[in-house]
Amino acid sequence: MKIAQIAPLYESVPPKLYGGTERVVAHLTDALVELGHEVTLFSAGGAATLATEVPCREQALRLDDTPLKSDFASHLSMLHRIRSRADEFDILHFHIDLLHFPFFEAHASKSLTTLHGRLDIADLPQAYRLWNNFPLVSISHNQRLPLPAAYWYGMIHHGLADRHYPLTLGSGEYLAFLGRISVEKSPDRAIQIAIAAGMPLKIAAKVDPTDRAYFHQVIEPMLDHPLIEFLGEIGDHEKGEFLGNARALLFPIDWPEPFGLVMIEAMACGTPVIAWRRGSVPEVIDHMRTGFIVDSMDEAIQAVKAVGLLDRRAIRREFDQRFSSHAMARQYVELYEQLLAERSADPRAEALAGDRSERLTTAGLGLTAS
Repeated sequence: MKIAQIAPLYESVPPKLYGGTERVVAHLTDALVELGHEVTLFSAGGAATLATEVPCREQALRLDDTPLKSDFASHLSMLHRIRSRADEFDILHFHIDLLHFPFFEAHASKSLTTLHGRLDIADLPQAYRLWNNFPLVSISHNQRLPLPAAYWYGMIHHGLADRHYPLTLGSGEYLAFLGRISVEKSPDRAIQIAIAAGMPLKIAAKVDPTDRAYFHQVIEPMLDHPLIEFLGEIGDHEKGEFLGNARALLFPIDWPEPFGLVMIEAMACGTPVIAWRRGSVPEVIDHMRTGFIVDSMDEAIQAVKAVGLLDRRAIRREFDQRFSSHAMARQYVELYEQLLAERSADPRAEALAGDRSERLTTAGLGLTAS
């Protein structure tokens, strides 16, 4: 099968440091190649990939120090290049939200769009009504809730290759927080849990410009405690040691997390996860087997005390069975094959998709199609 994978241009593929979507695209792309498919990756330049790379920007946007740059212009240029080559591929797999919809209506039936972010956002329902002919994949069942009427074609949890995440069988001497410093990720909760439980906490996290005020005003003063250590942002080559040597990963989120990649990164190392019952957490964590799902600070503190009873080998087995990159890739291949079968069954699929999109667009804008 000839497959185009289309990644966002914000981070390298995979990211040098923090980054979720581009990391998943990297692992999916390599797994598809390993399964025998012909894959072309459209991404920022310098991707580390087994696929044929088509660099659509010299550098990832976040790595580019140019003071003034346009993410819209760079993504539109990429889409122009992909559209000019669309007939070369059996499947166009987009990971850029809905940016491509107006430009690929004629190719909607050979496309698959994985949505990686939150969907409880104003204006999204109307847009997904207008372009209701693009098959969508959610990364959890919970992610779909704000858009129940969208054209959901499948649900596939994220997966990762295990090359950076070796199983570690020690008991762990500290708690870990990995990801991004932000209100919705609640690192302040993680600090409070660690202090109350009397366990050291190591925080490996990125601070975005939009979150610097929160970091300086709320988190920074809490870092003075002797049990708390702030490491900053770390890369893939450091995660295995960081997560593997931890007693548990704290995931005290306060938002509808669409997936939570760090949870399966920890599971790959055999490290249990203590997570709040929000978003996708109940779909990812098997309570009292791969971690603990909690609803309060008291429950989280009790979980820290009980987490050593969990079997780290069993946690790794759960990762291998459910969240490996090959498990993810095989599920996507099933959807690709289903799309191809539907196209073969109805040669008019593209024309019908275009007509349907036009009718939906005029109806959504309050117009009457002639």
